[in-house]
Amino acid sequence: MNVSFRWLFFFVFAAGAFFLSFLSSPTVQAAPLAQIKNVRVHADKEKVRIVVDADGEVDYKSMTLASPGRVVVDLSGARLSPSVAKSREIESRFATKVRLGQFNPTTVRIVVETEMYKSRSNYDVFSLEGGSVPYRVVMDFGNLSGSAGSTSSAGGTSSGGSNIDFERGVNPSGEMETAEGADDASSAGAASVPARPRSQSSAAPGIDGKRIVLDPGHGGSDTGAIGPTGVTEKSIALRIAKRLKVLLEAEGAEVILTRTEDTEVSPKKAQATDVEELQARCDIANQNSADIFLSIHLDAFSGPEAHGTTGYYYEMGSADSRRLADCIKRGVLRRLGTFDRGTKPCAFYVCRHTDMPATLLETAFVSNPREEQMMNSEEGVENAAQGIAAGIAEYFQ
Repeated sequence: MNVSFRWLFFFVFAAGAFFLSFLSSPTVQAAPLAQIKNVRVHADKEKVRIVVDADGEVDYKSMTLASPGRVVVDLSGARLSPSVAKSREIESRFATKVRLGQFNPTTVRIVVETEMYKSRSNYDVFSLEGGSVPYRVVMDFGNLSGSAGSTSSAGGTSSGGSNIDFERGVNPSGEMETAEGADDASSAGAASVPARPRSQSSAAPGIDGKRIVLDPGHGGSDTGAIGPTGVTEKSIALRIAKRLKVLLEAEGAEVILTRTEDTEVSPKKAQATDVEELQARCDIANQNSADIFLSIHLDAFSGPEAHGTTGYYYEMGSADSRRLADCIKRGVLRRLGTFDRGTKPCAFYVCRHTDMPATLLETAFVSNPREEQMMNSEEGVENAAQGIAAGIAEYFQ
């Protein structure tokens, strides 16, 4: 064996050994997929509502197709439960059928056959978190103007979704679900908040004189996420909001909290539908002509390893909303030292249905033991509030 052949043999042997060791080494597990657990459909004379229930957060995007008319919604990071019906007829002039399938290993595709695709004002897709179902994607089709599924204006009233309830619909057996204590009253909250002119210093730089609405997420019967030791999202969000109010008022801002105690915001309290509760929070901001709106939350995941801070803004909203989300997230990162999960577009109800720049902040993961402990401490609450205040100051520069 000559020298060159020996070196070639050695190289091939070493490469093969490396390849075998790579195959035998443990691989990094991908994040678990959320499971699509149920699809609920309700139709009335005004619209069709389709609610897709998931046991965890999913990303989604929608598109439209013609001949025949369809609205297609892809849920990424999701798998379809075998128990979910793959097709359902809908007896409505607004939509005729909904079909579901596993489009690829990590994406569930929903196809709604509808002629409402022709006008963006006649269909709506958005998401909801919390309540009895961890995560929901909602699709509305029909006469949406003036309904809870369409943007409300300051000083106006909204039906609050009372005719079609997020917690009620057609169950898997095909029977209509009902709930005790429900009625057809329109969303309260708007009537209890008098309309006010925008603050005099809206266009001036600085926090002084700005009207800021802080929305501590969840409350009352809705705990939000719960940490490993039982710490609730609703309690930490309220503590941060109260401390932040003090800091902002010291700089001359006018600060309004959607709730100041452990309770729902809607006058219906625990009897309110999800959308009535969320609309009541939006009404406070809209009818007070707030300069900005901030909804404060803590994130959660099925595993304890997820961590970090995320800022959200409405994907179809203004550039100011994205800048607000960026500024606040940066301020929190500097004070808490958490992992930057990015500033992301969303379709969260409170970001969509507020008339001013709005953001939803996932401060940290209450499901992460370290971050739960940090956020349940006075130091963690103080740092979060200080970081948000710094971000708001940066936004108003």
